[in-house]
Amino acid sequence: MTRTAAIIGAGVGGLSAALAVASRPGWEVVVIEAADSPGGKVGIASVDGVEFDTGPSLLTLPSIVEEVAGQAGFQLDEELTLFRPEPMGRYRFSDGTWFDVGPDRETTVRNIADGLGDGAARQFDEFMDYARRIWEAAAPHFVLGGSPTMGTALKLGLKGLKAFRAIDPMSTMLEAIETRVSDARIQSVLLRYATFNGSDPRRAPATLNCISWVDHGIGGWGVEGGMYRLVEVLEQLGKRVGARYVYDSAVTSIQPDGRRFRVRSQRCDLDDVHAVIVNADVRHLCDSLWEGGDDHGLSQDDELSTSGFTAVIRARRRSPKRRPAHEIVYERSDYLEEFADLFDRRRPPDEPTIYLCAREKAHRAEGWADEEPLFVMVNAPPMTAQTADVDWARLEADVVERLRRRELIDADDEVVWRRTPVELAKRFPGSRGSLYGAASNSRFSAFQRPANRVDGIDGMYLASGSAHPGGGVPLCIQSGRRAVVELTEDFEG
Repeated sequence: MTRTAAIIGAGVGGLSAALAVASRPGWEVVVIEAADSPGGKVGIASVDGVEFDTGPSLLTLPSIVEEVAGQAGFQLDEELTLFRPEPMGRYRFSDGTWFDVGPDRETTVRNIADGLGDGAARQFDEFMDYARRIWEAAAPHFVLGGSPTMGTALKLGLKGLKAFRAIDPMSTMLEAIETRVSDARIQSVLLRYATFNGSDPRRAPATLNCISWVDHGIGGWGVEGGMYRLVEVLEQLGKRVGARYVYDSAVTSIQPDGRRFRVRSQRCDLDDVHAVIVNADVRHLCDSLWEGGDDHGLSQDDELSTSGFTAVIRARRRSPKRRPAHEIVYERSDYLEEFADLFDRRRPPDEPTIYLCAREKAHRAEGWADEEPLFVMVNAPPMTAQTADVDWARLEADVVERLRRRELIDADDEVVWRRTPVELAKRFPGSRGSLYGAASNSRFSAFQRPANRVDGIDGMYLASGSAHPGGGVPLCIQSGRRAVVELTEDFEG
């Protein structure tokens, strides 16, 4: 018997799910995507013949991608070249001090000692031990396993209780950091990891401090040719195992049909669909796509994660010593004021922390004859009534001026591409421009994020940053993988 699975959306979660389902015997897989190409937020653009990434710019947890490819019968290293840029990145602080991130924790600690002093280095190193303990306790239950619930946590018994204590859920990120670190610059480095899933460190559980271990302990990788190569490889592998992809075809409805589904889109209609995997924002599914009533049990009331203003500057090429692969520029000494702007005042930060990615160094990708693409991002709130009148052009001019003043770009370097939260909201319906679905601003956030199986609709699954285990490239890929685990259990026992 051949079953049909429809995958709504070709972001990395949908591509991961398509590869996983299509590689199983007895499944026909059709991926339907509104855009004219795959990738979702892992996008690409081109100016004067040079391509550049427009979304995520660093790959962490490549083991997740390797396992998705491996389970489908492929070796990732035969398809994709990953490497560690050196130096990986640089942190610049408002007082003029800085340090480089090395290819491993030990090098980074030495660099911190050289740039910020032995005390700062010791505090960072000791915090990494704490962050590693959280990751090792949390990853099996909150990232790599199924959607956690209070019930499953209780079933873990004493072992689960020890893990629960290890992940430090009763403290906030801020409380845990201030307890262990007194150097304000290292505090800023660690607090920034709340932005990796768009949350507020003043309220987010200390469990999220494990992200700093993922970044510095496990590390980040460049993808030769650019992050979009990952998208291309996932699609190519899916095609090799029989998945079919339909682009430029926004889905208009998902309709129940007995124990099956009908999927309607602009260029492709599917009947007699056994399973639907939704790689779209959960709000979009509930508000616009699902036509089977409101008994799906999905919550749409969670606080949204942050958005971002992003741009690409055509910048005069500089050496890796002057412009490393990645750079974080702190514009204020009191970094917490950035989160007050984002979450309390609901506006872009007055003095935004600026993230830079030099694509040539980060991904061994070619630029123009004399210039290189320099990706720029600053955090911003999602779209609400309060943010409707933000002057994004003014924000862009302010960011460019700050970079020029610090001599990080030249006077004649210019912005050649940009995207505001308004445009993000239009491109990804239901998101309101948020990058990671719901914010993790509660100690119970991990238990409240939508599961990969929609319990109220038999045969429907979620594979996106708005579902378990959350946003970001590796977690979205894991979301697609977990959706297929649930599908397999339901249909194949």
